Amino acid sequence: MEKVRIGIIGFGHMGTQHSTALLANKVDNAVLTAIADIDPKKLEKAKALAGDKVSYFDSAESLMDSGLVDAVIPTCPHYYHPVYGIYALEHGLNYLCEKPAGVYTNAVKKMNEVAASSGKVFGVMFNQRTNPLYQKARDLVQSGEIGRILHCHWLISSWFRPQSYYDNSTWRATWKGEGGGLLMNQNPHNLDLWQWICGMPCRVKADVYYGKYRNIEVEDDVYALMEYPDGHIGTYITTIADEPGTNRLEISGTRGKLVIENDSITFWRCREDTDDFQKRFKGEIGHPEIWKCEIPVKGTYTSHCGIIKNFCDAIQKGTPLLAPGSDGIKSLEIINAIFLSSWTGGGWVDLPIDADKYEALLKEKCGGSFCC
Repeated sequence: MEKVRIGIIGFGHMGTQHSTALLANKVDNAVLTAIADIDPKKLEKAKALAGDKVSYFDSAESLMDSGLVDAVIPTCPHYYHPVYGIYALEHGLNYLCEKPAGVYTNAVKKMNEVAASSGKVFGVMFNQRTNPLYQKARDLVQSGEIGRILHCHWLISSWFRPQSYYDNSTWRATWKGEGGGLLMNQNPHNLDLWQWICGMPCRVKADVYYGKYRNIEVEDDVYALMEYPDGHIGTYITTIADEPGTNRLEISGTRGKLVIENDSITFWRCREDTDDFQKRFKGEIGHPEIWKCEIPVKGTYTSHCGIIKNFCDAIQKGTPLLAPGSDGIKSLEIINAIFLSSWTGGGWVDLPIDADKYEALLKEKCGGSFCC
């Protein structure tokens, strides 16, 4: 195919963004051919943007059954991401799932199983994986440049949201509509990068505050402690209250420390691995020689368009996915573990979590049933 025909399910903020980019030909191997929304007013907005360039549908299923698309992107409430993913993949369509992959891991596991046997391309919209800053950080860690990881800490408080943000939508910041708040809406990106760079923790415990700064029922302030299979420790702090906020990722290893902040990477490099230094050093107090290195970062952050292009390249040419859909469950597993720790007294929760227990507790918070 010359261009992959894309259908957008849901015409809210992200649906508008993706549609605008595709209509402006910002993805050279994709074309927008269909938009679906159950809200007639949103369909009218879509028609005002795209005119007769696309077809319009009042349900996701009718769009996917139309024969007008090769792939779909859902920009709808999170509970529907695996629902529409399973439908698309079972009906021969490629699927680029918006983040998060879902709200609870049981649903996402089912989607991943369908995807694995479908023969179709399955991606997830982790657009920050296209950022050369985090690509370089991952390379430095994965290549062993910083040695054995000792600690990793992310303070991400640059997600400021006013009350009006939550008041604009009835489904947002509710357990039944969104399945969470700060963690489920903003932080899937950061938690994906966290595990993409440093790996998955083996257990988590957390203090989570619900409606602390805004009039919402879900979380808006989070403090999590994570332990990894090799014994290293991570801390993760995030909130919607701080302005100006901070976005600082610090990773310490036996060969030095990376600080990723303000769109730059500083590497405080130990000339000698600290494991080796402490074995040979016989004095009372000593340190290996340390160099401050400003790491050059090359490339362009292509964000959502970069992920869509890579997804279409995978369909057309078999190009490896930068963000495979099966990776979506990883950040969700961490989110579910943070909630589960909070809901059960703040103690350690092992990963993988007890998915059935989590689903049951979440269903209680939703009044006994989910939105779909």
